[in-house]
Amino acid sequence: MSDSYEMMYILRPDMSEEQVNQAVTKYKDLLQEQGGEEIEIQHRGKRRLAYPIERHREGVYIQMNYKAPPIHVAQLQRAMRYGDEVIRYLTLKQELPPEPQPEPVEVEA
Repeated sequence: MSDSYEMMYILRPDMSEEQVNQAVTKYKDLLQEQGGEEIEIQHRGKRRLAYPIERHREGVYIQMNYKAPPIHVAQLQRAMRYGDEVIRYLTLKQELPPEPQPEPVEVEA
């Protein structure tokens, strides 16, 4: 069963546009190989960080929404942890809204 996830990751600011595109493609391909579906990527651009991370004051923000089994999310995070281009990542599981319950109908006796 696949769950919906939203992942935001930050790439090093000293990467060229081509290197950023290669990194985005690398993680997208890895997710597709692991069975990820409905992958949407939004390039948020270079932004100033709230606090320095690994001596970087800026970072390139990438948002990725997708559906995948939980085990494959862990494998994607492991790849990001060991890669040198990602300085921070966060994955959130998207909760589906609850099904609307029919309102009880009062029956007169």
